[in-house]
Amino acid sequence: MEENESIKKNYVPGLKVGKSGLEKTFEKDLIGTNGVQRYEVNAYGKRIKQLDHTVGKKGKNITLTVDAEIQKFANDILIGKSGSISVMDIYTGEIVALHSSPSFDPNLFLHGISNKDWKLIRENPLKPLLNKTISGLYSPGSTIKPIVALSALENDVISPNMKVKCTGKIELYGHTYHCWKEKGHGYMDLRNAIKQSCDTYFYETSRRLGVDRLNVTATKFGLGHKVLNGIFKNEKKGLVPSTKWKKNNLGRGWVLGETLLTGIGQGYIQTTPLQLCLMTAQLANGGFKIHPRIILDKSYEDYETIKNKMSQNIAEREDIQMGLIPTSDESINSSEKKYSILFRNQENVKFVLEAMFGSTNEVFGTSYRSRIEDKKYQFAGKTGTSQVKRITERDRELDLRIEQIPYKERDHALYIAYGPYKNPRYAVSIIIEHGGSGSRTAAPIAKKLFKLVIDRHEIREKIKQKEFQTI
Repeated sequence: MEENESIKKNYVPGLKVGKSGLEKTFEKDLIGTNGVQRYEVNAYGKRIKQLDHTVGKKGKNITLTVDAEIQKFANDILIGKSGSISVMDIYTGEIVALHSSPSFDPNLFLHGISNKDWKLIRENPLKPLLNKTISGLYSPGSTIKPIVALSALENDVISPNMKVKCTGKIELYGHTYHCWKEKGHGYMDLRNAIKQSCDTYFYETSRRLGVDRLNVTATKFGLGHKVLNGIFKNEKKGLVPSTKWKKNNLGRGWVLGETLLTGIGQGYIQTTPLQLCLMTAQLANGGFKIHPRIILDKSYEDYETIKNKMSQNIAEREDIQMGLIPTSDESINSSEKKYSILFRNQENVKFVLEAMFGSTNEVFGTSYRSRIEDKKYQFAGKTGTSQVKRITERDRELDLRIEQIPYKERDHALYIAYGPYKNPRYAVSIIIEHGGSGSRTAAPIAKKLFKLVIDRHEIREKIKQKEFQTI
């Protein structure tokens, strides 16, 4: 109640109150107002006459964009795991699923939770009280590589044909930086480096790019700031580091080795699963800014309208470049305009998306085992493995299997993807805490998830149109 002072007068004993999540955010809309009847009574409490009557007002209905069937699937497939699944429409920004695991039964709190149940929830090492989709902060691992590649291409510091020889490690100023493939990948170009997730290639790419230019691109594509505009009070903004950030916050200068680590999604960089989903969506739609939402509202633009506006934005920019529109026209150039262009050259975005296809659908791709050959369901993605502890030389010598490593020391498994490949409509991000490997643990979930998401597309659109009639 302490955070709902402005509407305290509407509460009466026994009334259910939204204390967290969307119910808390939209409490004022959901609660309505109480009806009041005042009577004159005699000394025995018997009503004599009615003095006044104020009719109560029913609270509003709020409809979510979340698909209950996909949300349930996300819940079921993550049972026994600690992690997150996010699904988003890459054009409308509608959130189709947003699940954090493990969860808990909120009904336990309705009439006062028992000490036993509260202790089980609070002491669960998998942290059911943490909404991992919006509040969990993770190193993105190799899921950042598409953005690193795009940033390097956009800034003309590399070309797709640039080759780097990977021997499994590089030496820099007395420090050794390892590739995940111990004996190396050999000579790699950019497409193969994305496809096979070659760390050595991205060490060199990030060295040429620099952390500040990477910061600009990553921020544009959704990292480093909240996704849902304050709807969830506990949503975290994450961190995309820069030289200025380190100086201001840690009082020390940036060093080159930190750039290399950032380029493979380690070090200071921290992201939420929902940010990774938005990043993937804004790549998959061709490189346009979208506005994620979780509340269904018929006033928002539909898919066709949004696609047309994106095309108009490209046409307007081409007119500017040809001198047909003055460059001083702020309405055209504003980065705050709807569905603004996030790229300098769209061919760079297309290149990265095609390389992600190779990562999933071609031999030697890191998620090749999770591919779907049916074009209806075919998707493209990028694996990620996020270290939770520093790997020592002793660890490398032991070369332990995942089941031999203590649970809390195992890497997090990540996967981002979009599909269907030929006509993209959805983006997903999956994180399995201490899952060991994105290719083994997270990508197989995406394979099952995309089949359901795509099968339910038309059903969901029909349900949405029906809901619009009642909003």
